[in-house]
Order: sequence, then structure tokens, then C-alpha cells
Amino acid sequence: MRRMDPSLIAAFKTVFVVVAALLPILDPPGAAPVFLAMTHGATPAVRAALARRIALNVFFMLVAAMFVGSFVLEFFGISIPVVRVAGGLLVCSTAWQLLTATDPQEAGDARTATGASFDVLSQRAFYPLTFPLTCGPGSIAVAITLGATLQSSKVAILHMTAAVFGAVVLAATVFVFLRFAERILRPLGRTGTTVFLRLMAFVLLCIGVQILWNGLAELLEPWKAARH
Repeated sequence: MRRMDPSLIAAFKTVFVVVAALLPILDPPGAAPVFLAMTHGATPAVRAALARRIALNVFFMLVAAMFVGSFVLEFFGISIPVVRVAGGLLVCSTAWQLLTATDPQEAGDARTATGASFDVLSQRAFYPLTFPLTCGPGSIAVAITLGATLQSSKVAILHMTAAVFGAVVLAATVFVFLRFAERILRPLGRTGTTVFLRLMAFVLLCIGVQILWNGLAELLEPWKAARH
């Protein structure tokens, strides 16, 4: 039996590592109900177009983070902990709006109540629907770390090409869950969906606090070490 090319095995491993590291953080199933709430009143066609744009945004953000993220942060003198703190604040802000809304299914914007157009919703395609709700600071931090590690390997071109394919898989997964968010949540009914959205908003708030805390802990680590 012919053995598989070692370079091909290495590429498959890289794809697996990228997907396994980023998929739990991106959490497309968790993003689906938030997407549904932020696009309340939109038609299925508008939601499909918006899901496609968000998936493309996620792909480009992940690829950019892996290829040039570390260089950009170094150029501006920004550390990963600072990215986590700023991103955590953004996540907390958005989650709080969803959590305190009178009706979380209408938390996105009052204009969506009568059926939002793609032009209106596309203004939110990047912020907040892509960043920080879908591809947040945690995902960016992990992508930057993965990119720096892969670029330092002996076969960097092979690994980075495989990493791009991994980003394609992740973006496609995001698209599927957002595109069919309504169908996924339909069995819950309106009341069940409202309850579920409240719970997911609270979970999102907890995630934001955790990201913020992780960043603060890293920033305070030198100070704590100095005291001891």
C-alpha cells in the first residue's frame, strides 16, 4: 500500500489544527440566535445575502490575522492583552443591549420591525455582526498566534496555504449556521426563541467579561510579579 505524501499529511494536520482551534471560539451555533435577533424583520433573501457577507468578512479577518496580524500589532505597539480588553468591552456592550432590550428579537434596530432591507442591515455586516459577535478578539488572538507559529516553520508556504483552506472551512460553517438560523430555531417557537436569545445574550456577556478579564490578568501579571 502506497504511503501518503508527508507534505500532504502535514497540510491536513494544519487544516485540522486551524479548524479545531478556532471553531469553538467562533461558535457558529451560538452566533445564529444573535444573528436572528439583530436581523429581526428581514426577509430570508436578505438574511442569506447578509450571512454570505459575514462569512466573507470572517474569512478575510482570519486570513489577515494569520498573515499580517502580528506585524500590524507590532507596528502600532499594541499587545494581544490590550486587544482582548478592548474586544471584551465591545462584546459586553453588544450583549448588554441584547440582554436589556424589551424584545431581544427586536434588539437590533427599530427600523427592522417592518422588514429591513439589505442596505440597512449591511451597515451592520462588519460591526457588530462580524466583529465582535462572530469573529471576536479571542478568534483574532488565536489566529495571530497560529499565523506566527506557522510562518516560523520550515515549510511555511505549505502550512499557510493549508491555513487559508482551514479559514475557508470555518467561513463556510459560519455561513451555514447564519443562513439557516431561522430554520434551526423554528422548533422553539416565538416564546422559546425569546428565552433562548436571553440566555445566549447572558452567555455572550459572560464571554465578554471573560475576554476582558483574561486581557487584564495578562496586563497586570508584571505588576503582580514585581510585588512578589
